[in-house]
Amino acid sequence: MSTRLRNKEEKIQQIINKLIEESASGTPVIVEGKKDEHALRELGVNGKILTVKTSGKSFLEIAAEIETLSIAQVILLLDFDRRGREGTRRLKDHLEHARIKVDLRFWNDLHSFVGKEMCCVESLTSYLDTLQKKLL
Repeated sequence: MSTRLRNKEEKIQQIINKLIEESASGTPVIVEGKKDEHALRELGVNGKILTVKTSGKSFLEIAAEIETLSIAQVILLLDFDRRGREGTRRLKDHLEHARIKVDLRFWNDLHSFVGKEMCCVESLTSYLDTLQKKLL
């Protein structure tokens, strides 16, 4: 059993547990699509999850829509690929311009642990399953 893999699995699980807590406290999580939402639901995130790609709207329109919800803070958790990074930056800029606090801690933390091995939030559940199988 690899100590490095065990530590990685524990750190990822801690990040997910914090995400579950933050979401349960009322902070919406913004993801790209329905598959990302489904993956977070499988991991236990039960709070509000908003998807940005399924609506067919621009990031500016999405930011304006979120602003109408009177939300003070959101968690951005788009994918880790080039398009996800660009979308995160653009959406963050639009939301902050609308005076909505953007929490990137979960994105940054997950990216630091899985960024090279996984590019999509939707594959987080299978990534964790594979990691846990390697630990057996």
